[in-house]
Amino acid sequence: MKNNLHISIILLLFLILGEGCKSTKTINTGNANFNLSAKQLIRENTKKEATFKTLASRVKIDVTQGNEEQGYTVNLRMEKDKKILLMSTPISVIKVLITPEKVRFYNKLDNTFFDGDFKYLSNLLGTELDFQKVQNLLLGEALHSLKDKDYSVSVHEESYVLQPKIPNQWFEIFFLLNPSHFKIDSQQLAQPEKARMLQIDYLAYQDIDKQTLPERIKVIALDNHDETILDLEFKAVKLNEDLRFPFKIPSGYDEITLK
Repeated sequence: MKNNLHISIILLLFLILGEGCKSTKTINTGNANFNLSAKQLIRENTKKEATFKTLASRVKIDVTQGNEEQGYTVNLRMEKDKKILLMSTPISVIKVLITPEKVRFYNKLDNTFFDGDFKYLSNLLGTELDFQKVQNLLLGEALHSLKDKDYSVSVHEESYVLQPKIPNQWFEIFFLLNPSHFKIDSQQLAQPEKARMLQIDYLAYQDIDKQTLPERIKVIALDNHDETILDLEFKAVKLNEDLRFPFKIPSGYDEITLK
């Protein structure tokens, strides 16, 4: 059952979007503009940052680890900047609640629970994570703020490429931005000395109530020779509805320690 909990935490990082909004449409490529400076490009990307109060969703996810493949359907509720609740379907056998302070989950199948910080998530993906970075990942925004550093800009195939002018001593990072709608096409972090790499490809975006949010995401997490691939397909979404976030660890459950 520990493997189920392991997968649930991975799913939490990359779920967003869901069901029931009539205004959803896929964003087409449109007219590309390859004449912007790094500062202009970051300014346009900032304008596209998601602004909503709540999000309710359902999403299908395929997970590949080595020769094993598994499919999941999950429900997600999110209150922006405050909490994310993940529930397995069709019944809530596994629940995960993530807040700026901690990560908590429980599993009804084996009566176990976890109540801890972001260390497990960080070790899992090979990069230091907190609530804001997880939320940015889900919304198609830069894991590390583009406004905190000076970037050089170049063009590769059909995307802008942003790289820090001063390399980070701990890891390599670069962002591919779409020249039409200025959201991220891909963001990649690597620690070559540890053979770790995290790549998040945003394969398609959609307009939802005037918000530009991911429609399809592919995530590749490599740790030495262990590779995890997640393929996500997002269908429709509900924004700004009144949502409840019920979460209570049942009494009598055994606490587990994740390493």
